[in-house]
Amino acid sequence: MDVTTGTTHPVDEMLPAGMLFAFGLQHALVMYAGTVAVPLIFAAAMHLSTAQTVLLINCGLMTSGIATIVQSVGFWKFGSRLPIVQGSSFAMLASMLLIGQIYGVRSVFGAVIGAGVAMVLLAPVMARLMRFFPPVVIGCLITIIGLTLVPVAGRWIGGGGAPGSPGFGSVANLALAFVTILITVAVQAWGKGFVANISVLVGLLAGSILAALCGMGHYGMVADAPWFAISTPFAFGLPEFHVMPVVIMLLSMVIIVAETTGNCLAIGRVVDMPVTDATIAGALRADGLSTILGGLFNSFPYNAFTQNTGLIAITDIRSRFVVAAAGVVMIGLGLFPKLGALIAALPPPVLGGCGLVMFGMTTIGGVRELLHVRFEGTRNGLIAAVSIGLGVLPMACPDLFTHLAGLWRLLLGNGVLLCILSGVLLNLLVGDEKPGDRKSSEPEESGFEITD
Repeated sequence: MDVTTGTTHPVDEMLPAGMLFAFGLQHALVMYAGTVAVPLIFAAAMHLSTAQTVLLINCGLMTSGIATIVQSVGFWKFGSRLPIVQGSSFAMLASMLLIGQIYGVRSVFGAVIGAGVAMVLLAPVMARLMRFFPPVVIGCLITIIGLTLVPVAGRWIGGGGAPGSPGFGSVANLALAFVTILITVAVQAWGKGFVANISVLVGLLAGSILAALCGMGHYGMVADAPWFAISTPFAFGLPEFHVMPVVIMLLSMVIIVAETTGNCLAIGRVVDMPVTDATIAGALRADGLSTILGGLFNSFPYNAFTQNTGLIAITDIRSRFVVAAAGVVMIGLGLFPKLGALIAALPPPVLGGCGLVMFGMTTIGGVRELLHVRFEGTRNGLIAAVSIGLGVLPMACPDLFTHLAGLWRLLLGNGVLLCILSGVLLNLLVGDEKPGDRKSSEPEESGFEITD
């Protein structure tokens, strides 16, 4: 469906209120599971009470919504002004648990605030790294982002628990996920206009209804959740600032810089919007501001989420105001816990079925980008082979780095970071394209023609 009017770029298109809500709800549903996962895991590892866990979830939803609005709408020099959602970073979880177990929960929030301030101040310097991302590196990066998310969909399809847990991978879970995939694909393939564009939402709703009819829905938490709750700052007490926790958090923020830079480039390609140093700097400033807000409101570092890239690719709805609407929905879920509990009750296999389609679309976006790279007569094939191989390695062999020290294990265990580092370094060392040169990665006009 073409939503473009006049000369307005689809990214800047303001859609009617009804469409904004429907499309925004899709994005909110997709990002919800990732947003609540970090506070759930952190609370369990730190042995927090049920009330404290609920508090962390509500705070996370509210700040994630605010962060998404800042990132997508933007103000002054903050925000990429691209359709990017913000969520709690999984990459920071190991560092936060390490800090929390040694220094306590309040030191975690202090380190989060310190890292956020540093991100805001250093954003312009970090943004200049974008010139080291030629098309071959971007294509590998987008591909790895999609592949790295597939195991997340796999765990949802199995039932949401850890492999080997009771019921994981049961026939019922697999069947529910398969039916959800079929419904999503059918609506996208044969639906028209608006219906096709909400194929993921239709798949989620249809799968959830089917799960309820089969007795697989569990909605008891909805009745127990309060109707309204306001997240207050410093609920765990004033944050504590220690040098070592802040340093650990700052070093870990390298992953957020890499992921946000990569996600901005990926989204820019999907929506056909040029991504400049200023765009990256604005995105990183928004990450920093959101992270400061997270530390103040009992939450965690934020970065640009990858889950929604595939949703944009499927629907071709590129408006950043749709993503801002998703932020409004997330704030509502944080203020009205019953709504959040209702969304949380979505069966994991249903989320997994829709997630598999979207994450696969993200991977295909990377493949399409690589189709525009000239491999003949260049070393781009070598760069892509090593970068993709290293990017897949932590996913293919999760225990490979278990004997390394905590921080090194954290860094090397991130496939996206490995892909970025290897791609950039190999391009500098053996590549035909150097920073600022955009010619050698483009296919020659005399070769085969690539069409979208």
